[in-house]
Amino acid sequence: MPPKYVKAYVKRGKTDAIDAAAICEAVTRPSMSFVPVKGIEQQGLSMLHSARSQLIGQRTQLINGVRGHLSELGIVAARGLLGLAELAAIVRDESDRRLPVTARAALIVLVRQIEAVSTEIAALDTALRKENNTSELGPRLETIPSVGPVIASAFRARVTDAALFKNGRQLSAWIGLVPENDSTGGKVRQNGLSKKGDRYLRSLLVAGAMAVVQQAQIRPDKNPWVTKLLGRMSAKQAAIAIANKTARIAWALMVHGGIYEAGHRAPQYRAEACAVTG
Repeated sequence: MPPKYVKAYVKRGKTDAIDAAAICEAVTRPSMSFVPVKGIEQQGLSMLHSARSQLIGQRTQLINGVRGHLSELGIVAARGLLGLAELAAIVRDESDRRLPVTARAALIVLVRQIEAVSTEIAALDTALRKENNTSELGPRLETIPSVGPVIASAFRARVTDAALFKNGRQLSAWIGLVPENDSTGGKVRQNGLSKKGDRYLRSLLVAGAMAVVQQAQIRPDKNPWVTKLLGRMSAKQAAIAIANKTARIAWALMVHGGIYEAGHRAPQYRAEACAVTG
């Protein structure tokens, strides 16, 4: 059970006996939600994603460190990998007199660390791609737009049993891709995203959706639905809508099987706004 749901049944004080009594009381509630237990294979796959996420965070810190140190010397570059490559070339160029000897000695270490971490991340990406291709569900999930091997394997690692969710909306809400309700006295008010649930899976879905948005901005005729979204909302809001729809489509594939077919809406999955064949 989620600890947050048990907290309401805890009496005064904090002892093991009081916690056990609260768990016994909470488990008898008919509306209580339970957390499914992951298998060993699923735990191993989750470890791959956790290690990858940790390395990406370390690389981001190193990159920000290099950019920050060089900016103090008036050396700046564009964002992204191209800008980083330009800065790394400056650090390695001993003939560039803009860098003191001591600064170059410090920054070259950070550049080497970035390259080493990037190599490890690429190795984990390869392992995730190979593992996902050997599964039955992984390649089917990759048929969904904005879903690649990393997101497909993340679904398999984080969602223990998709059938526990009654529909795709529940899975999307569990990931945290729906507005948070704050209603009282008959007045309905919706705040921003609830951001409850799996933060890692939510970040991957939004990142993949942003790639779809960027493609639609370059080629509006490629995806008319996304183009219409961009006509009435910001790019970030459109990405959240796409991520929400992606989660609901993924639920349908995990529960009912088949693959995603663009432009087709099966009647039995009409509430999920997705298309499934097979």
